[in-house]
Amino acid sequence: MSLNLCVLPDVKPDENAITISHVRAYVIKSKEVEETGGGFADCHSQAEGHWILGTDKWPIANPMSYYEKYKSRRSSWGIDAIGSVIVEIELTNGIKGYGISIGGEPACYIIENHFSRFLEGQDPLNIEYLWDVMWRSSINYGRKGLTIQSISAIDLALWDCAGKLRNEPVYKLLGGKTKDCLPCYATCYDPLAAKNLGFKGAKFPLPYGPADGDQGMMKNIERIKQIRESVGPDFPLMIDCYMSLTVSYTLKLLELIKPFNIKWLEEHLPPDQYSGYAEVKKRNPTTILLTCGEHEYTRWGFKLLLDNNCADLLQPDVTWCGGITEARRIVALASAYDIPIIPHGSSIYSYHLQYAFPNLPMSEFLIMSSD
Repeated sequence: MSLNLCVLPDVKPDENAITISHVRAYVIKSKEVEETGGGFADCHSQAEGHWILGTDKWPIANPMSYYEKYKSRRSSWGIDAIGSVIVEIELTNGIKGYGISIGGEPACYIIENHFSRFLEGQDPLNIEYLWDVMWRSSINYGRKGLTIQSISAIDLALWDCAGKLRNEPVYKLLGGKTKDCLPCYATCYDPLAAKNLGFKGAKFPLPYGPADGDQGMMKNIERIKQIRESVGPDFPLMIDCYMSLTVSYTLKLLELIKPFNIKWLEEHLPPDQYSGYAEVKKRNPTTILLTCGEHEYTRWGFKLLLDNNCADLLQPDVTWCGGITEARRIVALASAYDIPIIPHGSSIYSYHLQYAFPNLPMSEFLIMSSD
């Protein structure tokens, strides 16, 4: 018996429906405005000397740390070169919704020259349909990175429109709240400051990677020891490795940081090394949790992480992974594996997602003070 596949009919707005009149994409031309605004979607758009870019005293291990020229500052290789994109969706009744992501002018081009044709004239509440046509129409050049970030910004703007149309917070549109408060940990340079501010934990960047050899490893341990001593024995501490390590280096690091009661080690390998993540998790000699997912995209990428048993918890970024529409699919998928999710970066967008689903127990807050 043959399987007959049918062609889906056009999705048209209901009669007298409020529709999308304009889709606009913007970049921030003023470096000063971007820096004073915390970088908007790109937290790395900061003045030189900001801790998040790395400094001579405390570099940040990263994929470019293998090259002497690019070791000390992430800005040296253009981590902030693309910048933010801001999407504005205007409806026929005058309501405007906004979404953000990384992408700058290249994302503006994709949004206004490709995706806008699927949006203008459509019902903004048909979010599932609009996400699907953007995804399917860009498979030939997208699937990860800039294209999915562009879809993310549009999707967030659509959810913003939906909340304004219904006059309800987005978490209610997602099914209502599952918690009355949301604990936050801080990502920062100084975990003691985070503790004093009342955060429930702190995450800090690993300074050195494999290219720095045994001396760099010892400097890492000294830094971790100093931080643990400053905050006391029980304050939760997490370490961000920003895709900079290898399997063998990670396993050695895990062994050496056993005494310091570290909660989790984050994104220790480049994002496509699924077998490497699986090996580290299998051979982890400690009770330290292993996390990743910040630079993963869509449910299909996260399914690979889950199927390969790569992590103890996942960290999708709502402004990058496909927006709220795709993030809620990722959340549902992870729940089937009993894997919790703590979104990367967090934001006003991901807070709604976190309130709406039970397997998102904590939020990240990025402290953008320059010191």
